[in-house]
Amino acid sequence: MGTMDGTKRQRRGDTRQRIQDVALGLFAEQGYEKTSLREIAERLDVTKAALYYHFKTKEEILVSIFEDLTRPMDELIEWGKAQPHSLETKQEVLRRYSEALTGAAPLFQFMQENQATIRELSIGNQFKDRMLGMRDIIRDPDASLTDQVRCLSALFTMHAGMFVLQEDDGDPEDKRKAVLEVAIDLVTQAHAGTQSADPQTP
Repeated sequence: MGTMDGTKRQRRGDTRQRIQDVALGLFAEQGYEKTSLREIAERLDVTKAALYYHFKTKEEILVSIFEDLTRPMDELIEWGKAQPHSLETKQEVLRRYSEALTGAAPLFQFMQENQATIRELSIGNQFKDRMLGMRDIIRDPDASLTDQVRCLSALFTMHAGMFVLQEDDGDPEDKRKAVLEVAIDLVTQAHAGTQSADPQTP
């Protein structure tokens, strides 16, 4: 009995996932505004009523994609807040963030290409809140302005690296590691600057 229930849940989950994948593909291909629920249903080869069973609007689909793909980031921010505000914590946060970004690459691609739409939807503010959460973990509020900019630049480097380097030839994993190395260097430099500015540092 329990197995049957689990199988039913799995089937429902697969349908939801298919809707998300097809919708995100269409959003990226022709833009969010120009994509209709009817087109999503047609691409899925289901009726509009069947699509309605899972999602009533395009925004519901987009919000569900955003929540699913950014859940690892939420968990990372919670983890980071509970750790000592040390260089090791910041470096580990960046490593984990690099992996989370890789998993959410299709969503970030869409957000990059549909910035005006994102600003108008609820996920725009949610994404901003996540970025502020990441910022607070990897920067020291008492650091010099230069070192705070280095920490923020580490985040921007990771985001920019996803888009700029994906157009280039080469192993995606090698590119991810290169971007992460630069981001960690920036945070390490910022931490060293803060330490040397602290008169209590031996």
